[in-house]
Amino acid sequence: MDQLTAHLDRGWDLAQRGDVHGAQASAKRAIELSPSSPECYNLLGFVAALDGDCDEALEAYQHAAMLDDTYVEAMLNAAELLVHPIGDFDEAYAMCAQVLDVTEFEDEILDAKLLQIEASLSKGDKDRARRVLRSLPTEVSEDPTHNYLTGRAHFEVGQQERAGAFLDAALAADPSQPEALYYRGLLFEHEGDRRSATLMFLHVREAMTALGPPAWAPNADTVLMFTEKAVKALTGPGAELLRDASLYIVDLPGSEMVVDGVDVQSPILIEVVPDSPEEPGGFRVFLYLYNILRIATGIDNVQSCIQTALETELQTVVEDLEQLRTENADVEALLQVNKTTASA
Repeated sequence: MDQLTAHLDRGWDLAQRGDVHGAQASAKRAIELSPSSPECYNLLGFVAALDGDCDEALEAYQHAAMLDDTYVEAMLNAAELLVHPIGDFDEAYAMCAQVLDVTEFEDEILDAKLLQIEASLSKGDKDRARRVLRSLPTEVSEDPTHNYLTGRAHFEVGQQERAGAFLDAALAADPSQPEALYYRGLLFEHEGDRRSATLMFLHVREAMTALGPPAWAPNADTVLMFTEKAVKALTGPGAELLRDASLYIVDLPGSEMVVDGVDVQSPILIEVVPDSPEEPGGFRVFLYLYNILRIATGIDNVQSCIQTALETELQTVVEDLEQLRTENADVEALLQVNKTTASA
């Protein structure tokens, strides 16, 4: 085995074991030995993504594809990053189209088309997603990831009756896959089977707890700092409501909350606390760290993900409060009419 192959093999082995720094050192040593090797830059990109540095990862993947414009693995890796967290859906779709132009392998074709579907759905273009989905095999595959992604695609485009077989096949191969469990729960919910859906969502919670946070996850103090900055940066209706809110950072929604209907993948929950003789009312903010990290995919995106989640949840809270005020006003008006009528 030559030195280049040894460094590449060691780098991939270290990366799979979560040793980011060791894998990065191996990748850089491999690049020193062979600066024109696309495999070295693909490894460097994978390690950077593992460390949460999506910009460096994308640059490395793109460099690998520039060195070899038929290097499908790097192109697919780049497309995946472009979909999430970068959010350049058209560029991701185009990158997958390049893959389809250069490969004849069924697995790579399926990977590219599934990413095109994900990019289209993320952009909100369900029609384009359906067109690509029609070109996929109608039978389940031997790859549980392909089955999950195909089942999710069918669910998201509104073809729920076709989603079940693929999701069940994915879970038969890997019963602890959180995303497949989640979509199977959504499918039970769509079918009106709330009990089975709840049990499935509880399994999601167990699976996510077992996986734990990613290697790049910030420590508790950093998460608190990110959250406090996100709260201060809020603008618009209701922003002031959270300035003095009580903040709680926990891993995931509790089991009892999931049973009560809280989405197990919810990143934020804002709870209105009514006045009581014991303490004044206000707001409580629950930040579910594992769900924030799942969305962020890198430490650089954590604060922005927290802020976006806060804004989305706060808008719902403000709308609910306005509705409550309207209903109370209607009740007060009705009571006043009744009092006037009685007096007359």
